[in-house]
Amino acid sequence: MAVAVTLGSPRGFCAGVVRAIDIVELALQRFGKPVYVRHEIVHNPVVVEDLRRKGAIFIDELREVPEGRLVIYSAHGVSPVVRREAEERRLRVIDATCPLVTKVHLEALKFGGQAHTIILVGHRNHVETIGTSGEVPERTVVVETPEEAEAIQVPDPGKVVVLTQTTLSVDDTADVITVLRRRFPSIIIRNDICYATTNRQAVVKELAKDSDLILVIGAKNSSNCNRLREVAEAHGVTAHLVNGPEEVTEDLVGAAHRIGIVSGASTPEHLVQAVVTKLGPGRVRTVPVVDENVTFVLPRELR
Repeated sequence: MAVAVTLGSPRGFCAGVVRAIDIVELALQRFGKPVYVRHEIVHNPVVVEDLRRKGAIFIDELREVPEGRLVIYSAHGVSPVVRREAEERRLRVIDATCPLVTKVHLEALKFGGQAHTIILVGHRNHVETIGTSGEVPERTVVVETPEEAEAIQVPDPGKVVVLTQTTLSVDDTADVITVLRRRFPSIIIRNDICYATTNRQAVVKELAKDSDLILVIGAKNSSNCNRLREVAEAHGVTAHLVNGPEEVTEDLVGAAHRIGIVSGASTPEHLVQAVVTKLGPGRVRTVPVVDENVTFVLPRELR
């Protein structure tokens, strides 16, 4: 029996990813090669390699950038320490931080300035969380799980605010916030999970109703892609995270006949279509869950 494929929608690039990629490409056109990019501009190796071929140089630390050259901050954001280092080394900077991540940074500054303890729900080793927690490090505590939320101690339980990484599991984050609400009744909640993360998780939940297997197309180091796989599994469906068609094997697909496909917010659509081709389905349909029409303006340096 040929497999039937259901494509979830929306999928793929969010507005922040489109903006970040456009920033690198426009900077290369306007300022020439090379353009340095701190960290992967978005978490997808296909996107990164494409930009590398065009002349982008990806670096982990600003000391790798020659003094006075142009550097672009990735969509995940950076801490004030990084910004200060760029100033000290007289680097030209274009900031490709997603505006929704910038919003979380501004919230941290606002509440940190009001002497609140900032509980940042997120993965402490993720670059976004590292950048956000660096805004007011002396007042910020990162919490990953309900167990950590149970154990956390704060100087003033009456002055606590919760911020979140933008790419978390909606359901897992709700579990953490439930604990924090109980422990700190006057807590201020700023749920910062972005629209694209929320929408794609809703897509997975819809696909789970009628799929034997869900394939999440995206990179292994992508937070939002990993959360999509976890959401599928939490709804009782086997799920695999694959970066492209080369990872789709007979052993992976097994006996599944109804395959749902979704892709993370940094996954190019051509990888999705390549996976569909590899599966050779007898039927392909698309299930639209929500419309997305979000766009973000470019930095003033590139308008």
